[in-house]
Amino acid sequence: MTQQLADRIDAILPQTQCEQCGYHGCRPYAEAIARGEAAINQCPPGGAAGIARLAALLDRPPLPLNPANGVEKPRMLARVVEADCIGCTKCIQACPVDAIVGAARLMHTVIADDCTGCELCIPACPVDCIVLEPMPATQVDAAHADAARAHFRRREARLARERAQREAELAARKAAVDAVDAPANPVLAALARARARQQGGKP
Repeated sequence: MTQQLADRIDAILPQTQCEQCGYHGCRPYAEAIARGEAAINQCPPGGAAGIARLAALLDRPPLPLNPANGVEKPRMLARVVEADCIGCTKCIQACPVDAIVGAARLMHTVIADDCTGCELCIPACPVDCIVLEPMPATQVDAAHADAARAHFRRREARLARERAQREAELAARKAAVDAVDAPANPVLAALARARARQQGGKP
């Protein structure tokens, strides 16, 4: 029942994945609301309209946006000033929906139609080469929110696979090191067993 409620809450949230609510994306925030662990007024991008929709869904009184989470403002799009980009990839790593493409030491660019306006790339950029521009009103709709949700889930799944692969590789390396450190000389191993038997036979 809680998951079904979280689905309905998540459908109302704007899917910016900006973390201003204090959670790692819209879905974790939706689940926290469904469990009764978070208030409905922690989403600045959703603003007063989003709070009103959540209040109606949950049969709660609407609340003003919590200023601790930010302020309501027009949604914006990120744009890389390409001439200033140094190709550090930090913005790519910060983008929660994989809307920034590029490679190390090569110019990056933002896929405008995929950008949610989360602004997480702004503090990540060490050379301040990312600027914000108004998001077209046509991009603030359910279709773009659904796409952002799907992009976020795919990215989270990919990062989880990469973490699991790294952990498996580290475990394999440790096992290889442990195998090298283990006594491999059969003569030494036989002597060790003989000593163990002698010590075991003493009163």
